[in-house]
Amino acid sequence: MDHYVDKASEYLKALCDVKPNRRTGSSGNREATDFFEKTIRKYGYDIDAASFATLDYVCHDTSLTYGEHSYAVYVSPYSLGCDITAEIITVSTVEELENADCEGKILLLKGAICEEQLAPKNFVFYNPEHHKQMIALLESKKPGGIITATKENPDLAGALCPFPLFVDGDFDIPSVYCLDTVADEMQTLTDKKFRLRIDAKRIPSSSSNVLARLNSGKAEKIVITAHIDAYESTPGALDNASGIVVLLLAAEMLADYRGKYSVEILAINGEDHYSAAGEMDYLRRYGNEIQRIAVVINIDDAGFKQGKSDYSFYECSSELEALAESVFRKYDGLERGEQWYAGDHMVFVQNQVPAIAVTSERMPELLKTVTHTSADTPDLVDCQKLVEIAMVLNDVVRTL
Repeated sequence: MDHYVDKASEYLKALCDVKPNRRTGSSGNREATDFFEKTIRKYGYDIDAASFATLDYVCHDTSLTYGEHSYAVYVSPYSLGCDITAEIITVSTVEELENADCEGKILLLKGAICEEQLAPKNFVFYNPEHHKQMIALLESKKPGGIITATKENPDLAGALCPFPLFVDGDFDIPSVYCLDTVADEMQTLTDKKFRLRIDAKRIPSSSSNVLARLNSGKAEKIVITAHIDAYESTPGALDNASGIVVLLLAAEMLADYRGKYSVEILAINGEDHYSAAGEMDYLRRYGNEIQRIAVVINIDDAGFKQGKSDYSFYECSSELEALAESVFRKYDGLERGEQWYAGDHMVFVQNQVPAIAVTSERMPELLKTVTHTSADTPDLVDCQKLVEIAMVLNDVVRTL
């Protein structure tokens, strides 16, 4: 046990220390995938780590000014740069937007029209029709830039306040966001011209998923997965260095497995990226094999130092669920929890693959306070819990 706890602590530190961070497309992300590949290769796995194209991003500065007065605004992630001086047109509803003449002007969105973050325009896994219509309407109006005034949204990870309405490298209207109270100040001067400047650029880049195979050639396979990327400006200890640590521990424990299933351990890349690039690349490369998967097990936000670890089932047969449940119940630190749908297991579930998801019991609370913030640090992770989860996975694979 001590051997694995020490390994877990070592892995966690290595993953959280990469610079600048583990966002998909960054040099830190590539450092993390290289570390994962090098470590898991030592245990005798065959590795497939082909790269895929993705987008990185840098913003040096952003400002909104009127004369000598400046307003606190923040660039929308992946926004194009701009430097425009124009009057501000304010709209609060879709109907007002439909009737607005805002071509070449600065469009200020506030109120009901920006209560929820819009799905990226080309996101395939979740994209409500009213989001698509909003994006299309904004593009048809051709504003020179957009300001979105938002409040706290408790449904977003980290409960950001304000939050960006757009996180989308395919949406080409430059945009910033601000508090709704800042927008109230601007509205007193809507007959004046403001200067919106964004010094930012999108950077074509690459990342990779790392797929490690063991006991190949069997008719069916078990896939154990966790996403290796992290959100911008966070160490990403719980989300999701913890999951990658579990994969590495389980890989060592399973190294001598020669049972009825092939085993694939997948560090997937892009769960926190607007385009889900790694998930899409996995489906392109291995989609024709997906029906060979007996079950996929996804680890995300695991090992929080308070509370137990939770597991939940998706599209599992009663026989599979009962067999897996019999293993989980042998471990005091795990209990059955509620299903959750914002994770990589859903990529498989949407393709009718049985899935098990493992996370922290207090994940709903963490999503509102820690996830996607600078507070997601290694001291929140109990490495003994990560070892226990890895032991469960080892037991499940050998039992099925």
